[in-house]
Amino acid sequence: MNQYETVFILTPVLSDVQMKEAAEKFKNLLVEAGAEIINEESWGLKKLAYAIDKKTSGFYQMIEFKAEPTVIAKFELQMRRDERVLRYLTVKNEKYAAAYAEKRRNQKKEA
Repeated sequence: MNQYETVFILTPVLSDVQMKEAAEKFKNLLVEAGAEIINEESWGLKKLAYAIDKKTSGFYQMIEFKAEPTVIAKFELQMRRDERVLRYLTVKNEKYAAAYAEKRRNQKKEA
């Protein structure tokens, strides 16, 4: 299993409840596909560098998980189909990036 990190931006017209439902939906898709969720963060409403679909802000979400490579294609297909998602990016973490992410998580827990 490889370690991945996905950051996605949800449309800003959603309420807090709808935003959390969308994040849970994607988390559940991963769990159902056999992925192990390592960390999940909500970065809140942030201004975008440029307008996407005439929207200048969005809700940022980040999920770190371990999964087989075949899971990623199905996961990203669901992201593309969901109209609430403005953009997404999935990155495979190498061992150094995974170690840094773990160190960052531990620092947040201590603070």
